[in-house]
Amino acid sequence: MPLNNLRPPQGATHAKKRIGRGQGSGHGKTASRGHKGAKSRSGFKFKRGFEGGQMPLHRRVPKRGFHNPFRVEYEVVNLDTLGLKFDAGTVVTPDLLRERGLVPGGPGSDVKVKILARGEVGKALTVRAHKFSGKAAEKIAAAGGATEQLA
Repeated sequence: MPLNNLRPPQGATHAKKRIGRGQGSGHGKTASRGHKGAKSRSGFKFKRGFEGGQMPLHRRVPKRGFHNPFRVEYEVVNLDTLGLKFDAGTVVTPDLLRERGLVPGGPGSDVKVKILARGEVGKALTVRAHKFSGKAAEKIAAAGGATEQLA
């Protein structure tokens, strides 16, 4: 079939509505804009979020408190969890924690990890995390391990 014979199927296309082209067109006189009011005038534009005079959604929904745009969220892991999941001498990194399912996110995700001091380690682990509580760092050092803070 040559390209010059290609046509859309019957009824798939229709003529464009020609507005304001006389009474015979069916869209003459007020040009389908109705009578009077702002919407019938040229140059009319709705404001963003305008709901016909009803109080707009962004003003109806209550707003409370202060939301700090610079807040940094940390995923928390406790020492007792590290003691259960890792053997002595292991280098614990955020990626390894993600692999073992202790921290959410896929490979290469930028979730920050904080180590907290609940429980005991009892093993010499080298722990690399973005933040440590003071007690957690003390307990890891007391068990013969080391802490390395990531940027």
